[in-house]
Amino acid sequence: MSLQNGETPAPDAEGPGPGGGPNAGTTPPPGPCSPPPPAPRRGRPRSEAVERAIFEAVGGLLDEGVPLTELSVERIARTAGVGKATIYRRWSGKEDLFVDLLRSLEPPDPVLPGTSARDDLVALLESLRQRGLAKRSSALLHTVFSQMQLYPKLWDAYQLTVIEPRRRLGLDAVRRGMERGEIRDDLDVEFVNDLLTGPLLLRTVVRPGSTLEPGLAERVVDTVLDGLRPRT
Repeated sequence: MSLQNGETPAPDAEGPGPGGGPNAGTTPPPGPCSPPPPAPRRGRPRSEAVERAIFEAVGGLLDEGVPLTELSVERIARTAGVGKATIYRRWSGKEDLFVDLLRSLEPPDPVLPGTSARDDLVALLESLRQRGLAKRSSALLHTVFSQMQLYPKLWDAYQLTVIEPRRRLGLDAVRRGMERGEIRDDLDVEFVNDLLTGPLLLRTVVRPGSTLEPGLAERVVDTVLDGLRPRT
C-alpha cells in the first residue's frame, strides 16, 4: 500500500506505537526464575518501504539543491508522504537520519578472511577503494560529503558510527598480525594502520581525482608489509 497525503503507516503494519493499547510501555516485573527483560529497542520495527521513501525524499531534496541545514524533519516527512512521527519513531533527529542514509549508500563493511594479516588488510583496503569509487559515482554521496564537514554535529555522528567501527577493524587486524609474528611488534599499532590506510585516504579524500585501479589494495599492503616484517 502506498503512502499518500501525509498518512503514516497503519499501526498493525509495524506493531503498536508508544501509546497503542492500555498496557503499552509497561512490562510485568520478572519473577524469581524469569529471564531478564530484553534490552529496549529504538522505536518501532523497521519498514524497508517506509525507510526507502524517506531516503528517496532526502535524496530528491538534495538533488534540487536544498542544503542539509535547511532539511527539516517536517519538510522531509511532507516530501516522503509520511507523518513526522513516522520519522521520529526511527531516528532521534535528522542527524541520525542522514548518517543512516549515508550508511545505506556505502558498500557494506568487509568480512575479513582471518587467514593472515595480509589477507585481512587487503580486504580492508579493498573496501576503502570501493567506497572511494562509490563516492565518485554517486552524486548524492558527493553532495552530502561536501556539505557534511560544515555541519559539525552530523560529521561527528558519522565519524562515531561509521568511520570508527571500520578503523577498529584495521587496528584489530594489525594487532593480530603482530601476535602471529607477521608484523613487527615494536611499532605503534595506530601508526602501522595509518601507513596502510593513508594511500587510500589520500586518493579518495585529499586527491579525489587520483586513480583507484584494481589491485591497488594488494600493492599497498605488500609494499608496507615488506618494510614491517619482524627483524631476524
